[in-house]
Amino acid sequence: MMRDGHIHTPFCPHGSTDSFEKYIDKAIENGFKEISFTEHAPLPDGFIDPTPDKDSGMDKAYLKDYIHQLKRLKEHYQSKIIINIGLEVDYIIGFESQTRHLLNEFGPFLDDAILSVHFLQAADEYVCIDFSDKVYLQFANKVGGIAPMYELYYETVKKSILADLGPYKPTRIGHPTLIHKFQLAHSEQIDDSLRIKEILTLMKQHHYELDFNSAGLSKPFCKEPYPPLPFVQFAKELNIPIIFGSDAHTAQDLHQHHEALQQKIKF
Repeated sequence: MMRDGHIHTPFCPHGSTDSFEKYIDKAIENGFKEISFTEHAPLPDGFIDPTPDKDSGMDKAYLKDYIHQLKRLKEHYQSKIIINIGLEVDYIIGFESQTRHLLNEFGPFLDDAILSVHFLQAADEYVCIDFSDKVYLQFANKVGGIAPMYELYYETVKKSILADLGPYKPTRIGHPTLIHKFQLAHSEQIDDSLRIKEILTLMKQHHYELDFNSAGLSKPFCKEPYPPLPFVQFAKELNIPIIFGSDAHTAQDLHQHHEALQQKIKF
């Protein structure tokens, strides 16, 4: 069944103002039978967003309206497409209890959710690792190089899988090789294949789905999906459920690269 499980919305503070309907109508026109709107959840209470515009997550004041609008659209389009109400939830070291509280409050209203790592911690500083190539390289320098930064990223993803975030913890791990987003902005060749396989094996052991995320193919310093195709094949061999996600922040990017990827690997 044609499904896109990672879609952002007009509620995204760093996305577009494209309406829900614009996304939904395009999904129907393209033959998709199921979609999940997974807007960036509000960041946990007490966490200070390190990005310049403080726009990494939805304002919590809008969350009830987000759910209400999607509930209405879910009913309106039910004869044409399955619409899942979801969130992309950040795993941030040190803020597990606040994240658990948010999920306990709003989890009962969700059909779907993704758990992602965007923020890495070094000493008392948090950095949004996918914000820009400049921030990425500066952070690498701070932690001792590209390879140590990769290790820190995968350790954080590992902790996200093992974390106790309560009964409404997301069951899908988002773009687990996001650290590759700026891999062409540096000259080092990092072989992280064992770490990626370790993460996927841990996901299998703990019954998580994989967000097979096509957005990296559109990123000039990445040029590959998250994770790369050989590791999607590895996930298939482990019988991990693979959910395609375009990670679209505009209607134009909805389902980006889906057809080409499906021709290369069946998912």
